Amino acid sequence: MADAKISTYLPPNVNPTQAAIAYGCRALPKLNEELQSDDLLTRQKALMALCDLMHDPEHVYTAISIGCLESLKALLKDTNDLVRIKTTEVLCVMATHNVGREGFLEHNVIQALSFLLSDPQPACRENLYTAFKHLAQVPAGALGIVNSGLIPSLVWKLQREEEEIQALLLDTLAACLTEDATEALASRAVPFLKEKLLSANSGIRSKAARTLIAVSVPLEGKVQVWQHDVIPILVHLLKDRDEEVQANAAGALMNAAVTTEGKYAALDVEATQPLLQLLTSSLSKARLNAIKALTMLAEAPEGRKLLQSHVATFRVLEEDLSPAVQRAAQIAIKVIEWKP
Repeated sequence: MADAKISTYLPPNVNPTQAAIAYGCRALPKLNEELQSDDLLTRQKALMALCDLMHDPEHVYTAISIGCLESLKALLKDTNDLVRIKTTEVLCVMATHNVGREGFLEHNVIQALSFLLSDPQPACRENLYTAFKHLAQVPAGALGIVNSGLIPSLVWKLQREEEEIQALLLDTLAACLTEDATEALASRAVPFLKEKLLSANSGIRSKAARTLIAVSVPLEGKVQVWQHDVIPILVHLLKDRDEEVQANAAGALMNAAVTTEGKYAALDVEATQPLLQLLTSSLSKARLNAIKALTMLAEAPEGRKLLQSHVATFRVLEEDLSPAVQRAAQIAIKVIEWKP
């Protein structure tokens, strides 16, 4: 007769690093209890399991309603590196859902996360900045970050983080500064962004130019872009190999050229020619930004004189597939053909 033998191997499809998930509606309450456990391994396993569940917005809603966010906020102060990393990862996943972003604002998660801006673990900081990036994609989230007083810290961190995190910071800042650029301008954001325009990484150059578009919407931003000699760099980027860089540089130049000083600074470095070349770009936003920038330059007599021989090019753009480009071309023609 054969003897019963107990296998020393784990059952298939069982993850020993993850907590066993309770059945049905008891799953999340049990995990929330385990998040508050005094046992380190129990907390770690609960975070692993919660991270998987948070990809479902219904689970995010339930987790918020039973108080998981308060438990996670407490774990952000945990002394164990893995606990902090997994906690920020859970919050990062939650921030991809609208219900999660609303929960962040209601439960003051932004302020709780801000204490980890200088965490020694790069993975922890990357998760944190990714969560902020997701949150800033909605106006209420971007305004929440601004109102938390974090913009000066994010601008300062732009100089000290590695490139992958810089990209996340620039995405976050571009969205937040669209809501309010006051604190960024007071924190020397323009000189810092000027430096990023010179990066060897095309992604960083593109994101820096996009952030400059946002920061140069208010008058003070336009003045600082001119004062810090950013305009010659933007004109140089109009000839960049990357079309996104070209488009965003044209957008920043468009804003900077609203002021008289900005117009003449752009004309002094011969911005009209590279802008005219962008009118045939395959990117509609590049064509649109270039038209608008040229329209700004045409408001100066010297710019209008340079562009009068190119009216036919703008006529062609009146038939562009993009309605926004069509309207911009019509306005440009009126400005160029205007006679005092």
